[in-house]
Amino acid sequence: MSKPSMTYRLGDREVGRLGYGAMQLAGPGVFGPVKDEARGIQVLRDAIASGVNHIDTSDFYGPHETNRLIKKALHPYPDNLCIVTKVGARRDEKGGWLPAFSPQELTQAVEDNLRNLGLETIDVVNLRSMLDIHQPKEGSLEPQLEALIRLKERGLIHHIGLSNVTATQVADAQKLTTIACVQNMYNLANRRDDALVDTLSEQGIAYVPFFPLGGFSPLQSTLLDEVAATLQATPMQVALAWLLKRSPNILLIPGTSSPEHLQENLASATLQLSEDVMDRLNGI
Repeated sequence: MSKPSMTYRLGDREVGRLGYGAMQLAGPGVFGPVKDEARGIQVLRDAIASGVNHIDTSDFYGPHETNRLIKKALHPYPDNLCIVTKVGARRDEKGGWLPAFSPQELTQAVEDNLRNLGLETIDVVNLRSMLDIHQPKEGSLEPQLEALIRLKERGLIHHIGLSNVTATQVADAQKLTTIACVQNMYNLANRRDDALVDTLSEQGIAYVPFFPLGGFSPLQSTLLDEVAATLQATPMQVALAWLLKRSPNILLIPGTSSPEHLQENLASATLQLSEDVMDRLNGI
């Protein structure tokens, strides 16, 4: 099993395989003011103090609220901290998710992220496909990628990643620019990307699952519960440990607004999963 200190390359950085996703710091439905500013600041600072050096965020969380909290809690940032954001969406006045896919909107989104995070350059910007809001859908992303490439040439971003995309879109994007990572939905019960995970691993490219614990409806499995009880761990810790062992290029960004839950998530890196346990979990 991977050790807690094990790292993987993300862009031009080596980051710990257990990072932190900032989405849950915003209000209900990832919309509105931060739930508890003092507690949110504590979570972020505790993450850094525990060795986390990969934070995933976006300026459409809130919107703007989460990035402003990250800046308040952590700026000036540690030299080894890799901050990854995503663009391609915006929020309406009720919190709905809408595409923001024009070159102008993408440029504005990157500039908003830079301003609210207090950065001159963002380590990685993921283009989130909004051809279908809920799942990957085939279609050209070339105009959007070209907009990000221009921003990269201006020095506003170091690396480009992709989110909510198909394997074909990844391959097409790689004809235009280097892709640092892919961020798609993937977890113990949602394994549509099995082949893509393996392909990216062969290429030395990071795969970052969003909703690693199931998302707004957490994973539910009697078998998962049974394995967790045997290991004296929580089901969610086992689900994270399964991802870490599934492939060496998987980087995790579980999110929480609770300092206690943060430590529980980080402890999943110490779980030892035998091949027999992996076989059982693979059957879910």
